[in-house]
Amino acid sequence: MVKIINRSDILTEKINPKSERIDAMSTEEIIHLINDEDATIHRVVQTVIPEIAQATDIVVEAFRNGGRLRYIGAGTSGRLGVLDASEIPPTFSVSLDMVQGMIAGGWQALRVAVEGAEDYEDSGEADCKAIGLTPKDVLMGIATGGTTPYVHGGLKYAKSIGCKTIFFTCTPREGLGIDEAVDVFIEVLVGPELITGSTRMKAGTATKMVLNMITTTAMIKLGKVYGNYMIDHQAINSKLVDRGTRIIATLTGLSYDDAYQALLAADKHLKIAVVMVKLNVSFDKAQDLIKEHNGFIRFAFEESV
Repeated sequence: MVKIINRSDILTEKINPKSERIDAMSTEEIIHLINDEDATIHRVVQTVIPEIAQATDIVVEAFRNGGRLRYIGAGTSGRLGVLDASEIPPTFSVSLDMVQGMIAGGWQALRVAVEGAEDYEDSGEADCKAIGLTPKDVLMGIATGGTTPYVHGGLKYAKSIGCKTIFFTCTPREGLGIDEAVDVFIEVLVGPELITGSTRMKAGTATKMVLNMITTTAMIKLGKVYGNYMIDHQAINSKLVDRGTRIIATLTGLSYDDAYQALLAADKHLKIAVVMVKLNVSFDKAQDLIKEHNGFIRFAFEESV
């Protein structure tokens, strides 16, 4: 039988006095109120930037040593982890296995609620075992209310095998009983939701912000960005082919048509194309230079000057 927890003291379950008469407001008044609350999120996230940076450095180290990042969550938290993970391969040309998300209830839970799936620590442990979590990996638990058994179970198992662990929550860590299983806590205390307990709102927005920060910064630290261009994206559709062509033209001075031909000559590998054109080298030589500089083409360019 599932143990019922009195969550009345959890920050994300508390009542927001600003919205006590939200059901009597006009449409525009409601939207103004939601917007005003959303405007507070970035300031709260700003207070935990040191913890976000610490978590990101752990992820980067894992990637450099052949490890992976795994998110684990339930409901909105789980869906946001899966969303962030799914966007990394096409944006930064990394393997599908590098960043992945686990959600209580499995893939069905991405579309519809799977009631009760988050209530068992054993399920979190089982899912971590099923994906072959290793000590090289990083497991990031996402539980805005802090108490999700599924997430706790995953984190405890990860720590038991020597995995680095991160825990994102929107409630204070005290009393959650998870301290020993977590290397880095990211506590983004956005406060009570306008609709009591609806963490798809401020807490969900804060979650998306922090996950973006961690994975985007990690990819930058791995040489997946040059200047502010996604230099390693996969040109797998017309939009991305156009973007890659325009990036080559901007960085090399080629015309749009010539830049497109350069992209094709590099088998649509944008980073290789830029190196080939700027340094006037072959496909194989460009690959070698990129590898020699650990993916950072800026260093290859500076060395050639």
